[in-house]
Amino acid sequence: MSTTPATPAASGAAVVPPLFQGLFDDAAVFPPGNLPVADAVPAHLAHRAAPYADAVGPLLCGAGRLGELAAAADAATGSAGGTAVAAAAGGTAADGTGPRLRVGLVLPGGSSELGPALTAAAPFVVAGVELATRDAGEAVAALDLLLPPDVPAAVELPRELLRGDGLEEVLDVLVDSPYRAKFRTGGVVAGAFPDEAELAGFLTGCAQRGLPYKCTAGLHHAVRHTDPATGFEHHGFLNVLLAAAETDPKTAAEILAERSGTVLAEAVRSLTDRQVTVIRNSFTAFGTCSIAEPLDDLAALGLLSPDLTSQEDR
Repeated sequence: MSTTPATPAASGAAVVPPLFQGLFDDAAVFPPGNLPVADAVPAHLAHRAAPYADAVGPLLCGAGRLGELAAAADAATGSAGGTAVAAAAGGTAADGTGPRLRVGLVLPGGSSELGPALTAAAPFVVAGVELATRDAGEAVAALDLLLPPDVPAAVELPRELLRGDGLEEVLDVLVDSPYRAKFRTGGVVAGAFPDEAELAGFLTGCAQRGLPYKCTAGLHHAVRHTDPATGFEHHGFLNVLLAAAETDPKTAAEILAERSGTVLAEAVRSLTDRQVTVIRNSFTAFGTCSIAEPLDDLAALGLLSPDLTSQEDR
């Protein structure tokens, strides 16, 4: 069973608390952000060279945009000062020729995309694979066959297949594998957002099995809230963090329903080092189209130094 992927190396003296290290995968090119790849790459490199770099995971990219990503990475790292910034952003080429971008491959087309995507991702450091499927067993078999052993992966099934006994069956398949689960916590329509009970069922099912997972979409802010523009109910990433270690669905749902940032921040401050480790071994990361928003929320709640989130670093 895999645990939390290695967090990025710090690029400066500022300290990001362990609870938030490597938590925010950069999903800038995905909805609703939809940042052009040519803009997302230099923005990501800047994040990875900023004082808050330890909070930032890899740049997420769909299989069909890897060629575009390679061109943007070449342009960004070839610019004046770009190589120094890129060196803070990832690993180096095997031949020592220079820095490479850390990328998470998002494969919505399933296992058929895995082999070609890994080939196309040769210019990058593949920091993870997120594979969508309707058959967890088939996805595990494909990952076992094709994925390098040092690359973590997460398997996502449609939410309609994770209701009732379907959830138990999928989690049981994944718990016997080296791979994480992935759960969709939002989107661009109201129906993409699970309610507290549905999300609590997933979180506690994983906690009961010691199965790590990542989330994606909808977790733009720290605290549960209703978006004033859309009316969508958004889960807060602090709510999810605090519910991650719970094995009782009712308790987890109550935590997910909490709307007071003061209450959640105080609960975070009361966590022991052991509790933080348990939480992050469960909830490993989530994709966010904005790196700034969650950091600003944490600073406003007094959970992150404002010095880490100064505008000049973004």
